Amino acid sequence: MAKYDRFSWREKTTLIAVVAAASSFLAGLMLPINRHENHPSILLSATEELGNRNKDKSGTDINALMAQRDEAFNKVFAQLQQEEKNRNLTFSVPKGFQGKVFQEVKLNTNQKVIALTFDDGPSPQGTLQVLEILKKNNIKATFFMIGRNVKNFPHLAKAVVAEGHAVANHTWSHSYHHLNEAGAAREIDRTAAIIYETTGVKTALFRPPGGYLNNGLVAYARKKNYAVAMWSSDSRDYQRPSVPVFIKSALKGATSGGMVLMHDGGGNRTHTVQALPQLITEYQKRGYKFVSVPELLEMQDKEVKLAAGKK
Repeated sequence: MAKYDRFSWREKTTLIAVVAAASSFLAGLMLPINRHENHPSILLSATEELGNRNKDKSGTDINALMAQRDEAFNKVFAQLQQEEKNRNLTFSVPKGFQGKVFQEVKLNTNQKVIALTFDDGPSPQGTLQVLEILKKNNIKATFFMIGRNVKNFPHLAKAVVAEGHAVANHTWSHSYHHLNEAGAAREIDRTAAIIYETTGVKTALFRPPGGYLNNGLVAYARKKNYAVAMWSSDSRDYQRPSVPVFIKSALKGATSGGMVLMHDGGGNRTHTVQALPQLITEYQKRGYKFVSVPELLEMQDKEVKLAAGKK
């Protein structure tokens, strides 16, 4: 874990993409070799003939050299696969936010930044469409995921991480009921475990379903040093509003360092998908740039440390 602490959130997610891309590239190179072993092709026959000619001239066994090359290649590929499987990326929360509940981050910079957040996914009804819109606009957002949805749709959870977005805990079952500590632990710990098992990411961000602060979940999350991220602007997309109403609601209360509540799961999110491009445009007109929630926390943490260094 320590070796990743010096990287920013964006650098860490880039590292995931690099490892995954390298693995896919090497896998693609291996496939033709495996096919040739079972089904000799004209190209392979020509290679073997050339190898025999070279052996006659130099006495070197070209086929043996090729076998050694393939063995070395396979070892490298296996190592990359193991490194990807065992990666332990932890997007830690600055100490000042551990165990705290916050709706926005106070920043001294003149730069206007805001975080788009999506709850209740991953979901076939909205996640991929939201990801496509964010990709077109080069925006990194934060997805508060439900554990059972990660279990049911692991490919969607992986897609979120592969695109460089932040992942956060939103309980296992999205229950609003009051829970004792054991029940709260099951909801939060199981979700943390399935997110890590599926994506390789450990997250210290939590958002309570419905924003309920007193049903046992937030108390347990704070005890475990999660940063409890609420929101400063609510799109109210769970009411399936028209696009103009969605935009008006999402812009209300907008502030630099704030977080906008939307949903990529939990039902039909057609309205969210329809309104999101226009919402992005409206924020951009107001001079906002988009960052993930971990990036917001890092920005304030740097400001605090800088201010402390000047004293």
